[in-house]
Amino acid sequence: MHLVATHPVRGRVSTALSLLAIAIGPANLAAAEEPGPVRPLYHFTAERNFINDPNGLVVADGEYHLFYQHNPEGDRWGHMSWGHAVSRDLVRWQHLPIALRESGGIMAFSGSAVLDSTNTSGFGRGAMPPMVAIFTGDGLGKQTQNLAYSTDRGRTWTMYAKNPVLDIGSKEFRDPKVFYHHGTGRWIMATVLADQHKVRLWGSKDLKSWEKLSDFGPAGATGGVWECPELFSARVERATRMWQWVLKVDVNPGAPNGGSGGQYFVGEFDGKEFRPERKPDAPPLWIDGGKDFYAAQAWNDAPGEDPTWIGWMNNWQYANDIPTSPWRGAMTAPRRVRLRRTRDGHRLVQLPAESLRSLRGREMKLGPRPIPPGDIPLGGEGVEGTALEVAAAFRPGDCATVGLKVRTGEGEETVIGFDRKSGELFVDRTRSGKVAFSRDFPGRHAAKLPAGAADDVLFVYALIDATSVEVFADGGAVAMTDQIFPRPDSRGVSLFATGGTARLESLSAWPLRP
Repeated sequence: MHLVATHPVRGRVSTALSLLAIAIGPANLAAAEEPGPVRPLYHFTAERNFINDPNGLVVADGEYHLFYQHNPEGDRWGHMSWGHAVSRDLVRWQHLPIALRESGGIMAFSGSAVLDSTNTSGFGRGAMPPMVAIFTGDGLGKQTQNLAYSTDRGRTWTMYAKNPVLDIGSKEFRDPKVFYHHGTGRWIMATVLADQHKVRLWGSKDLKSWEKLSDFGPAGATGGVWECPELFSARVERATRMWQWVLKVDVNPGAPNGGSGGQYFVGEFDGKEFRPERKPDAPPLWIDGGKDFYAAQAWNDAPGEDPTWIGWMNNWQYANDIPTSPWRGAMTAPRRVRLRRTRDGHRLVQLPAESLRSLRGREMKLGPRPIPPGDIPLGGEGVEGTALEVAAAFRPGDCATVGLKVRTGEGEETVIGFDRKSGELFVDRTRSGKVAFSRDFPGRHAAKLPAGAADDVLFVYALIDATSVEVFADGGAVAMTDQIFPRPDSRGVSLFATGGTARLESLSAWPLRP
C-alpha cells in the first residue's frame, strides 16, 4: 500500500519457434454498465473511481476473490477502503459491495485474506468456515495490523472487537500477507518495516496472537520504501517435485524505469526464517521490465500446483493522472508463476492464466515471409482490431530491430520489438496515444533477454488490451507491462524491421470476444 508523496501521512518454446500473443480489448467484462471507448476487455477495473493494490486474494467455494485498494469517493488516491469482486474463471468478474471501509479516521490499507477452514480463530459459526481479512489500519499517527471476518462467503464483514492484533508504534509498518504453513502448523504473516527496508515475519496459531519470527533485509533495491511483501513456494521447471521459496517485495521509488516496481528473492523458508540463495548486495532481480507492474499478490488456496498472482497495472509517478473515466486504475492479467534454474540461480517465469483463451474467436493464419526495412500493415490479411491475440515466429536475420507495431492509427503506434545488438526486448510507448498528462509517462522500456533466447528464433508472448500491453519473452523469463492510451480507432497491426531484413516464420491471430 503506497502513501502518496503529497499526502500528509503519506511453456518455454524451443529456439526453433517463437510465439507472440497480443490481445487488444474494447470492453470490460467486469463492468456492470456498457463500457466506455477505452475500458479494458479483460483487465479488471472498478466500476468507478480510483484503485490500486490487489488485496485479500483467496479462493473459496470455486470463487476467486479480488479485494483491492479503492477510493469510493473519488478518482484520486484517498479514503482507502477494500473494494470487492469475484470470478470463477479470472476473466469475468462480478462486482460486490465494498467490503472494508475507512472508519473513525482510520483507512483500510493493503492486506490479505485466508479461509480459516479449521476455525483456528474461533470466528466461524456452524459448518461455515470464516474468511478472515488481515489488513493495515492507517490513522491516528501509526499503522497497525487488524482483523475482520465473514461467515457468508465474503459478502458481509465484522471487525474484530479487539483490534489491532499487532501494534509496534510505527508509522511505516504495513501490508500483511498471511498464509498457512503446514510444516509448522501455524499461520505466517509477512509485513514490511517500509523505511527500514525489512520484511518482518510473524507466526500465529489463531490469527489473533502473533509472535515475531525473523527479519529479512535490507537487500536488493533500497532506493525507496519497501511495500507489499509476498512469500510463497513455486515449482521449478523440468524438475521432479522441486520447489523453492520466492519472497517478493516492492520498492517506491527506485525501479529501473523510474517510480515504483517489484523485486524478488529466491531461497529457502523453514517456517521461521527466509534465507536467500544470493548475497544481500547482489543486483536486484526485477519482476517486470516495464513500468506498470506493482503490488502483486498470489491467491491463497488456488487450485493447481502453480501460484497465480495479479498486480496493479500502474506507477505511482502518474497513477492519479492517467486519462480514464469514470474509473482510474486497472489490474494486470492474472499470471501463473514458476521458477527456472539457470547457471546464475533460479529465476522467475510468468505466463498469463490459460483461462484468457476462453475469449478467443476464429483463428487466422499467415505464412512465412521476409520483413524488409519498414512497416508491413496486416489489415489486408485480417489482422487488425481492438480485440486480438496473435502468435508469431520471427528470425531476426541481419536486422537491427524487428517486431510488431500495435494499436496503430493516425500518428499513434505502440512498438513491441527486439533489439539485436543489445539483446533486449523493448516496448516503446512514446507515440502510443495520450502521453502528455505526465512527463514520466512517454518512453522506451527495455529488458535484457537471457543468453541464447534469440540466437535463432525469438520467443515473445504479449497481451495488449485497450489501455495496456503485457509482453513475455523466452517462455515468461522476461515480462514487461506498460499502459497505453490510444484512440479507439487506432486499430492497426504491422510487422516491422529496421537496419536490415528479418523473417516472419509464422503468425496466427484470434479475435477476442466477451
